[in-house]
Amino acid sequence: GTQTIVGNNPERMPGGRDSFMSYDLPWANASNTPFRLFKSWVHEGGIATPFFIHWPRGIKNTAQIHHKPWIMMDIVATCYDICGISYPDELNGTKLPPLEQGESFASVLNGNNSFERQEPIFWEHQGNRAVRQGKWKLVNQHRVDWELFDMSRDRTELRNLASQKPERVKEMIEMWKEWAKRCGVLHWPLYEIPEGEKDWAHLPWLW
Repeated sequence: GTQTIVGNNPERMPGGRDSFMSYDLPWANASNTPFRLFKSWVHEGGIATPFFIHWPRGIKNTAQIHHKPWIMMDIVATCYDICGISYPDELNGTKLPPLEQGESFASVLNGNNSFERQEPIFWEHQGNRAVRQGKWKLVNQHRVDWELFDMSRDRTELRNLASQKPERVKEMIEMWKEWAKRCGVLHWPLYEIPEGEKDWAHLPWLW
C-alpha cells in the first residue's frame, strides 16, 4: 500500500492517493460562492448540495429542476414509498430506531414539482445548529448568536432578521431543542478542551 501523509503542506500537490489535505480557508469559501461558509458548518455553504436522480422509467417530466429543500433521511423514505413497503421495526432480531422524520418526495418524481416537505429539517454538526421550516432558516454557528433568514429572499444568508422576529426565533430554538433531545444530540465539545488549547474542529484550515 501507499503511505498517506496527513496535513496541509503548501509545498505538496494535494489529491494523490498519498495525500490527506484540505485546500485552506480562501478556497473553501470560493468553492461555495455565493453561499456562506463551507463543510463543518450548517450555513448554506456547508449543507446545500445538488441531488441528481436518473430513473427514466419512473420520473415524469424529466430534466426538470426542483428547488425545494430535502434531507438525506428523505431518500430512504422515498424508496420505501415507491416500493410500497414499510420501514421495519427490527432487522435480524435487532430492534431498529424509528425512521427520523423522513418524508417521501415521490410526488416530485411523479411530476408535482411544487410539492414540498411538510415537517421542519434539523441539523447539528460539531456544535453548529440549524432548523429550516418553510422559507425560514434559523442557524447558529458554534458560540455565536442565532441568526434568522428568509430563504425565499436571502439564500446567501446575509440579512439576519433575528432581532426583527424574536418570537419566531424563540419558537424555532425550542423546536431544535426538542429534536436534539429526541435524537440524543450531544453537547459540544464532547470532551473538555484543555486550557490554552484550540477547538480544532472549528479550525479545519489549520489542520
